[in-house]
Amino acid sequence: MAAIRRPLALAAAIATAATTAALCLPSTASAAPATGAAAPKLELKNGTLDWGVKESFRKYVKGMAQGDITTADGARQAPGNGPFTFTDGTGTYDTSTHAVATTFKGSVRFTSKAHGFDIELADLKVATKGTSGALTADITAAGKTQGDVPLASLDLSGVRPGSGTGGAMTFAKIPVKLTAQGAKAFNDMYKEGQELDPATLSVTPASTPGKGGEDSREGQGGKGGQGSHGSQGGTTEEQPGGTSGSASGSHPGPGPAAPRKKPAEQPAATPSSGTGTASAAAAGKIVDGNLDWGVKKSFRDYVTGPIAHGKAELAGGAATSAAGYRFPKGHGTYDSAKAAVAAEFNGSVRFTGHAGALDLTFAHLKVKAAGTKGTLVADVSAKSRATGKVTSTPGMAVADLKIPAGALTAKDGVVTLENVPATLTAAGAKAFENYPAGQELDPVTAVVTVDPGAQLPSAGDASGTSGGTSGGTSGGASFTSGSGSASLAATGSATPTGALAGVAAALIAAGGAATYAVRRRATR
Repeated sequence: MAAIRRPLALAAAIATAATTAALCLPSTASAAPATGAAAPKLELKNGTLDWGVKESFRKYVKGMAQGDITTADGARQAPGNGPFTFTDGTGTYDTSTHAVATTFKGSVRFTSKAHGFDIELADLKVATKGTSGALTADITAAGKTQGDVPLASLDLSGVRPGSGTGGAMTFAKIPVKLTAQGAKAFNDMYKEGQELDPATLSVTPASTPGKGGEDSREGQGGKGGQGSHGSQGGTTEEQPGGTSGSASGSHPGPGPAAPRKKPAEQPAATPSSGTGTASAAAAGKIVDGNLDWGVKKSFRDYVTGPIAHGKAELAGGAATSAAGYRFPKGHGTYDSAKAAVAAEFNGSVRFTGHAGALDLTFAHLKVKAAGTKGTLVADVSAKSRATGKVTSTPGMAVADLKIPAGALTAKDGVVTLENVPATLTAAGAKAFENYPAGQELDPVTAVVTVDPGAQLPSAGDASGTSGGTSGGTSGGASFTSGSGSASLAATGSATPTGALAGVAAALIAAGGAATYAVRRRATR
């Protein structure tokens, strides 16, 4: 019988583990029982859930917030402020609907007296059906508990199972995203769809179904000789772009860049002083250009929102744009033979907030790129939250850029780098004080002309304004009590405003945005 051609789901894999002790999909997995008798349910035991909530949140709590993270009731935390393991998972697998429901023991509590928050997650549950799932938990904040809040959605479509000790099935690095209900529970400081830490789930069947004979025989038949990892039949064919060497399949790496020919050795040319008759293009000069970059949207929203009560100030010709900010008047050099560019742009953006405790400036941004590698450089001024000292670092490598192959080749006298992925460097991480190196920033778009006759694309999305809003209307949420049952803000009139502000500050930091101390605002 032909194997079912669909992505490997958690439920189907558990069914197979119970009936065949192998990692293959039974061909009867989608068929309902032929008789009217109810399909048997499979008991699950010894389950574990490894999940860190969000790494940047853990770092914020133990770092800037000077707080504590404590686990209890069977949960534990990995050394070095690592992720959490919730244990003793028990539940059921429905052999007719292929639904899995598992409840785990343990709780984790995040507290900070300095920032005035106390958040606890407990009674975590995982429910899956097909290739999707949900993660729920009881959330306690400011002394009030909301039960079974559906925090996050799980995507198992690209996750392949592995085998563990005692017949356990392990599903590593399941992608986790915040749900709308979870965002509301977190007072909308996270947005729906926010990526959280991936989760690893392990479950063990307590026994096999009583009517597993046919499935067992099939596992010993035409597919039985393929081995546990080679018995997925047509499943692999349905996974475009799969990487056979990946354990989880959830983070495929980029393909190799197209090879480019090594340019022939040429004698070094002496740059023109700019007063000769040679054209700018012949001298390898950039005529004009724009750089569009928003730093990081969650950071912008945090600065101008109800926690920092800050603003973004633009100077030197910089303006707001659809991407965040536009830095104009590109100048520098372009080497067509080496496919290399060194472009500098005018303007600066300065973020201030928390009554002066936050003060971070990026100026004279530069893009240096060759081949498929690049760097975003800036003159950076950052105020230390610990000492209040302002440190200025000219020419700091703020972000690493991943340049698409061939993007540095000029077309009609224009070089275009569009939405280039940018990740924070170690030096940039020190300037932010909370983001880790490797943190994803907003993508970078740079367009430069390398021929005097070439024209830049229309500046369509540049608004020409030179300052940011100073109120809490840019992506932030108010701290008035909400009416939804899943809202942590709906904790009653006796709840101190300061506690709610502390919770919101913690959540902003969990997204990597809270870079400076939050002053507790109590209105008892």
